[in-house]
Formats: sequence, structure tokens, C-alpha cells
Amino acid sequence: MGAQLRVYKRRIRSVTATKKITKAMEMIAASRIVKAQRQVAASTPYATELTRAVTAVATGSTTKHPLTTEADTPARAAILLITSDRGLAGGYSSNAIKAAERLTERLRGEGKEVVTYVIGRKGVAYYGFRERKIADSWTGFTDSPTYADAKRAAGPLIEAVTQETAEGGVDELHIVFTEFVSMMTQNPVDDRMLPLSLDATKDEVGKGEILPLFDFEPSAEDVLDALLPRYVESRIYNALLQAAASEHAARRRAMKSATDNAGELIKTLSRLANAARQAEITQEISEIVGGASALADATAGSDK
Repeated sequence: MGAQLRVYKRRIRSVTATKKITKAMEMIAASRIVKAQRQVAASTPYATELTRAVTAVATGSTTKHPLTTEADTPARAAILLITSDRGLAGGYSSNAIKAAERLTERLRGEGKEVVTYVIGRKGVAYYGFRERKIADSWTGFTDSPTYADAKRAAGPLIEAVTQETAEGGVDELHIVFTEFVSMMTQNPVDDRMLPLSLDATKDEVGKGEILPLFDFEPSAEDVLDALLPRYVESRIYNALLQAAASEHAARRRAMKSATDNAGELIKTLSRLANAARQAEITQEISEIVGGASALADATAGSDK
């Protein structure tokens, strides 16, 4: 076997092995999407009803709560960025990071200092490589998040919102994640979680309906103290689930593309290998014919 043919055979074996891996990863991602979609569908009603309850308390009372009251001159804003722990998902993490960068520039343009919190190793690596400060980070659960993970991330964020700005607190809390629309479409979005925008929330949750009047026991402030941490946790949990579904969909699409490309490359290499083999056979035949002809000529010369 010629050297060129050996090279083609070796590359075909290598690409074939890679194709098997990408195909397996595609199938794993496809199987996980279904579970992630079910979790998103199950968590969304809870988040919606909790938002409705918080809105009812905030609009049905005159209590000025730090988690629902706009600062007169907001000076600091926190951004929670959700990326993935693993790669091989196309532009999933990079698109979310770009959305966070655009939000950061917009907030800085409004004169606000930005404090960044990151979920996922890809986001941590991005800021670490650029030596940019991160207030806190969490990793290891982006492809299969639980409510406990969301609660763990929500704690420092709620604490930052309740603190005074001079003590390291923030006036606003934004979240950047990838919204799952369909198997083919996942959109990075940014949303302000706190302070709660009551007008926008009433339009979104109440669909324009007139909200009833409420009496609160022991007080509206105590009810807000109890509800708003749950509100932040549920919003983060829903965002984590949507991000996980988006990550699996993006990885499935990327692995399918890689598998298809590997198949095309194998076809191309096979054609080149066949051409190289044909060239070797042709050369061998030519050498045999040439040798036979030379032998015949030598024999004819000796007969004379």
C-alpha cells in the first residue's frame, strides 16, 4: 500500500471515530431536550402565579419595599449571566455573553456601575481570561439545574439588592439567559427582575384585568419580605431551565452538523483513497507490462 493511500485510510478511520462520538452526543442531547421542555412547562405556571401574587401585594398596598421601589438615582446594577458548563453547543454561550455585554454597555451609558454574577464555566472563563472582576459565580449544574441551585444563586443577589449602595448593594437586578422558543430557535434575552416593574407586570400577568383589593396579615411589608425571595428564586429557576433546554437544543444542532460534515468528509476521503488505489493499480499494471515487454525484447535479442 502506498504512502498516500495509508494517509487517506488513517484519516478515514479518524473521522469515522469522530462521527460516532458526535452522533452519540447528538442522540444524548435530543433525549435530554424532552425532559428539559417538561421542566420548563412545569415551572412556568408557578413563576407566573408567584409574580401575580407579588404584584397584588405591591399594588394593593402603599408599602415602600426596597425590592419594589425604584431608586431616585440608580447608581449600581447587577447582571446575572447564565452560560453553559460545557462546550460543543455552537454559539450558545457566546450569544448569551454578547447579550450581557450589550446590556453592560447600555447600563454604563446610563451612568450605572455594573456588577456581574455568572453561572456556567464558559462565562467564568470568558471574564477570567479578560481579567474582569466577577462578584460571584456558580458552576457544575447548567445542563440539569435544580431549585436548590437557583436558591443558592439567588441568595447573594437578594442580599445585594437589600443592601445600601454605599455598602456594596445594587439598585437593579438584571438576568441574561437563552430563552427556549423551539428546537431550532433559542434567543438570548435580558430581563430586569428587580425592582419589579409593576405596570409591565400587570399587563403581562393580569392581561389588563382589574386586580382585587387585599388585606394583609401581619402586614404588607412582611408579606413582601416572604414573597420576593421566592419570586427571585422562581425566576432564576425558570431561566435556568430555559437555558438548559436551549443548551441541549444548540448542542444537538451542532452535533448533527458535525456528524453530517464528518459523513461528507468520509465520502470525499473515500473517493480520494479510491483514486489513489486506482493510480497504484494502474502503475503496477504498467510496471508489469513494461517488465514483460522488456523481458520479451531481451529474449528476442538473445535468440538472434
